[in-house]
Amino acid sequence: MPTRALTTLVTSLFDYAGLFPPAGLDMAKTCENYARARMGTHAWMLGRIVCPVSRLHHLSEAAAVLMPGTYATSGYREHADILEPWSISAVCDVPLEEALELIDAFDEHHGVEEHGLARVDAIELKAKDPGFIDEAIEQIPDDMTPFFEVPSEGDCRGFIAALAGGEACAKIRCGGVTPEAFPSSEHLADFVLACHGAGVAFKATAGLHHPLRAEQRLTYEPNSPCSTMHGFVNLFLAAAFVRTKEASREMVIELLEEQDASQFGFEDATARWRRQELDAVDLARTRETFALSIGSCSVDEPVADLQTLGWL
Repeated sequence: MPTRALTTLVTSLFDYAGLFPPAGLDMAKTCENYARARMGTHAWMLGRIVCPVSRLHHLSEAAAVLMPGTYATSGYREHADILEPWSISAVCDVPLEEALELIDAFDEHHGVEEHGLARVDAIELKAKDPGFIDEAIEQIPDDMTPFFEVPSEGDCRGFIAALAGGEACAKIRCGGVTPEAFPSSEHLADFVLACHGAGVAFKATAGLHHPLRAEQRLTYEPNSPCSTMHGFVNLFLAAAFVRTKEASREMVIELLEEQDASQFGFEDATARWRRQELDAVDLARTRETFALSIGSCSVDEPVADLQTLGWL
């Protein structure tokens, strides 16, 4: 059984993004995987399903029989009545005004049990500049959490400052299918520190489906190039140390670059990195209010890696 500290770290951590590279699954398989994961042993690690706004109608078609609802007819029907509606994070790939209309139509349709219960409660947008953030926030309904993706290189502080003082959140891309898509540890540390300084919560996405920093293949192709990928344990523990212990930039960078699993420890009451300890209560507070989730194209890989490490 995982310890309380490890459970706290990874509860509802993974927003399933199977549609996106490197998995790049079709809609039917993505929805099937998400539905199965919601019924599985590690369902408690799962968050939202991620879908482009332009493909919400495809999600409706593929997933209606898998969602909780009166007329669910798949093999998951026996569980449907006890499950919460699916939570969707919609990636804004069309103009925002059009996106909000499509989301309203989706929510209205899936507010009826017969259609399968689901709701878009988060939207992800790429911030062109800090001014775009101000304009977009004015249009987005209060009951939908917006995540604004900031640049993965350069100074992000202006973007983070534009998010301060409200409920909007930041988003950082931590990798991709090419080595140059991975931001440096220094940039990632600066992002976390800027979010903390401005009181802005964040999610991370891409290149984070392994727990610890390590050299990994970038796609599932046999001849895929390799690169050093960031670890989700590294990042989210670093965020917790920043949030609760005011960790220095130097410490954050060192933690982000740690590759030795023996330097980490998870007990019921505490999580540890080297000689630094973090109370599980502080870790829970960080997850609830600051370091919110990860967009991952796989849920199986994080589970398998945590099991290999003996942490799960």
